[in-house]
Amino acid sequence: MRRPSPPPSSLELPRSSPFVPPRDSSAAQHVRPAATPLDSRPSVDPDDVPEPRAAEGLDLDPAPEHNAEFEGLVRRQLELLGEDPDRDGLLKTPQRVANALAWLTRGYSLDARAVIGDALFEETHESMVMVRDIELYSLCEHHLLPFFGKAHVAYIPNSRIVGLSKLPRIVDVYARRLQVQERLTEQIAQAVEDVLRPKGVGVVVECYHLCMMMRGVEKQNSKTITSAVRGSFRADPKTRDEFLRLAHGPSAL
Repeated sequence: MRRPSPPPSSLELPRSSPFVPPRDSSAAQHVRPAATPLDSRPSVDPDDVPEPRAAEGLDLDPAPEHNAEFEGLVRRQLELLGEDPDRDGLLKTPQRVANALAWLTRGYSLDARAVIGDALFEETHESMVMVRDIELYSLCEHHLLPFFGKAHVAYIPNSRIVGLSKLPRIVDVYARRLQVQERLTEQIAQAVEDVLRPKGVGVVVECYHLCMMMRGVEKQNSKTITSAVRGSFRADPKTRDEFLRLAHGPSAL
């Protein structure tokens, strides 16, 4: 026989719907004013702000102009995701996304010869020159998700050398585009060869891809390594071996 249920304790509260505080009808009066539209602000030259983090306090990445069409597309994406683009946290998101993508793909408007400029110098140095551990950030063209890592760029001069800072700039010319890592590696090597006409070029790129870390196979510790070699780096096994040992060896600093 089932025992009768005990009477409810006097300490038990009656079940009811979760408490919802009344909406303050005056809250709308305290909403921050909308940001000044980009087309009303003075234009910002991206070259004047070398990195977004250098512009302390800027909520929006620098962009040459206001892109209403792009911002409208971002707004529509938010709607398709089921979001309310008019809520406080998303009001400036279309501007942020449009400006961020303009920044992240600024490599389309850059040219390797232009970023090197006149930083080419006659020099009789005939041994390998390498700049390694160059940070790079790019966007996978398949999912528009970031991949990031480092590049190692080396060359053997043929009567002239280039300013060392120009090699990282060449990396950025091609990294700041929609990319696949394989093509990025080849483009960096080809640009160095075209501009310097060296005896040989070697490039190794090591990256982590968020398209296979935060989605898909979700492998957190897999790293993709690609290489491209030209001239003596391809023809001479000893030169190639020296390059790969320097690229993958521990840093002495």
